[in-house]
Order: sequence, then C-alpha cells, then structure tokens
Amino acid sequence: MIGVSSCLAGVKCTYRGDDNLIEIIKEMVDRKKAVMICPEVLGGLGIPRNPCEIRKDRVIDITGEDRTKEYELGAKRALEILKEHDVDVVLLKANSPSCGKNKIYDGSFSHALINGDGITCQLLEKHGIIVFNEEKYTVVCNLPQMEGADYGDLAKQAVEKQKKQQKERGR
Repeated sequence: MIGVSSCLAGVKCTYRGDDNLIEIIKEMVDRKKAVMICPEVLGGLGIPRNPCEIRKDRVIDITGEDRTKEYELGAKRALEILKEHDVDVVLLKANSPSCGKNKIYDGSFSHALINGDGITCQLLEKHGIIVFNEEKYTVVCNLPQMEGADYGDLAKQAVEKQKKQQKERGR
C-alpha cells in the first residue's frame, strides 16, 4: 500500500476547492492499493481556503495569517494514518507548502519556486517514508501490482537505480 495526496485521486480538496486528478492514482485508491491523505484538511483548514506559502519556516496565507499550526497538525495526522496502513512510500502534490518535494513556492505569492520541501514532506521523510511528487507518479504507479507487493522495497530499488544512473551519467 502507498499513500497519495487526496487531490491526486480526484478529491476536491485543494485550496481552490478543486482536484489535481491523475486517473491511475484514483484507480489505485479504488483498488485499495493506496490510502489518501490531505494534510491541510486533516489540520483543520477548510475547502476552499486562502492559498498558503512557506516564508522563513512559517506557513503564511495570502492575507498574512500564520497557518503553521494547522500545517504541522495536518502533517502529524497524515503520518498517523500512513503508519496505521504500514505505508512507507507516498506520492504527494508538487510545490505545495504541505506536500511539496524539492520545490515549493517562495512565500511571495508570485508563483516563484525555490528549493525546499513542504511541512508534511519533511515530517514523513524524517520518519523514513519515501516521498515522490506527482511528476514521478510513473515510478510508483508502474511498480508491479501483484498481491502483497512490497511497494516500499520496490520504490527504494527504483530510487537506488535512478541514483546509480545519475551518478554514471555524471562521470
């Protein structure tokens, strides 16, 4: 079982009140191969809600209100759900102040990206969960779909293979 951002499975839970559906991810949820999380909603934020970005380790909404507490609570609740389902690989929404992996918005609300990870991504990785964003969904979704497949080990193998290939290209 893997974890996925709810919006990627078609749940209308983004700050705008819509989704970021990727059909194969929805199919995995429907087949009970994935468990959904939306840290923002788990942290008590409504749908729709003001957009938020990370600014100096704080999550601030577009009106200037500090939403760090809600994001941290949502991350903790998401981690609990994932642990309950023995999830060790997640596929999260790119660039999000909660779920972003490697790139997040810079806090200026100008759509500028900087290097960094969202609040939930940071917490999950701290607890040993492998995080991908939806740009890498083929790595996760094309893993063998056999009964009892250990997605964590398969994803770890895929990551190691990617690292090895990158290292070889860098020589």
